[in-house]
Amino acid sequence: MDLVPKMKCDRIWNHARLLTMINPSSVENGLIACRDGRIIYAGSASEAPAFDAPDIINCEGRWITPGLIDCHTHMVYAGNRAEEFEQRLAGVSYEAIARGGGGIISTMTATRAASDAELTAASLPRLDALMSEGVTTVEIKSGYGLSLDAEMKMLRVARGLADKRAVEITTTFLGAHAVPPEYFGCADDYIELVCSVMIPEIANAGLADSVDGFCEHIGFTPEQIERVFAAAKNYGLQVKLHAEQLSNSHGAALAARYKALSADHLEYLDDSGISAMAEAGTVAVVLPGAYYFTRETQPPPITKLRAKGIPMAIATDCNPGTSPLTSILLAMNMAATLFRMTIDECLAGVTRCAAQALGMQNKIGSLAVGKYCDLSIWNIERPAELVYQMGHNPLHARIWKGL
Repeated sequence: MDLVPKMKCDRIWNHARLLTMINPSSVENGLIACRDGRIIYAGSASEAPAFDAPDIINCEGRWITPGLIDCHTHMVYAGNRAEEFEQRLAGVSYEAIARGGGGIISTMTATRAASDAELTAASLPRLDALMSEGVTTVEIKSGYGLSLDAEMKMLRVARGLADKRAVEITTTFLGAHAVPPEYFGCADDYIELVCSVMIPEIANAGLADSVDGFCEHIGFTPEQIERVFAAAKNYGLQVKLHAEQLSNSHGAALAARYKALSADHLEYLDDSGISAMAEAGTVAVVLPGAYYFTRETQPPPITKLRAKGIPMAIATDCNPGTSPLTSILLAMNMAATLFRMTIDECLAGVTRCAAQALGMQNKIGSLAVGKYCDLSIWNIERPAELVYQMGHNPLHARIWKGL
């Protein structure tokens, strides 16, 4: 009798329960096999082909999800803004602090003064905190340099973090974050610098995967952001936008016109913006940490986003001023309790939908053949525990590209 040859692979995880994030999403007695860092099988052990693997891990009934994704962070920065936190507790608004020279400009001053090594040292503990909760992919924005050299320094440091940790880093140029002091009163001139100097230099250096902006009455107008988007597209960069966080500037509709990967925050998003996002396939990224930390009272229109079938991602918005959060698990809990998102929506928000918000849905975000073998293995009885628990980390193991 001829023996059926076994399929060769590098590693197998068996006796596991899988949350694949594709239909059907839950698999009992599941098995995952990987080769060359990618999944070659994820499904029921009873239906799996015969494998030949030198390394077999018995998961003893634990749950496996895709590696988690934090698709919106500002984690590369120097200094902190604890003093501003005290001011806000005393009743001073975020806008008033920003207009008084605090906010983003405060962090800009510290970040410009920091060396690459100092920025790296400050950022690694924040990255480590996310990784300890099963995060395998992180987006990092610039935006605290606000000059060509300082913005390139931030992006260079962000890229370099991937050389120091087993994690995927994607970078976003956020030069249109605030007007730097040397351009006060001349926002159009600063936007010209962003468009004609910064974007070309950064694109040619390969330091950014996408371009973002802050469309807000204390940030930039839709007309100014449109100039940024046009320049980004001219250099082959994807776009995304901080939109409708503090007021309705119709940024989400603008982002949708440019086929933005995502529009983020969205507390003041209106019906026309929702329709535009749905038509364009733009992901809604909700940031409950910022909503909580700034004590906002108007949540994003989750029910309307849900009704339109718009993918909803969840991220920490890790930053020094409005969301000093480095827990993706707590971000999920906040999305559920503050925004009334369902368990399934929260889990999709840090996997499948977060991957789509980064334009990486063909590589990560679900346990599917051909995708990177990024796994989070959990000591839980049911996936809802990942959203339900606060201040507890049930991660058993984190796998990045099969290792």
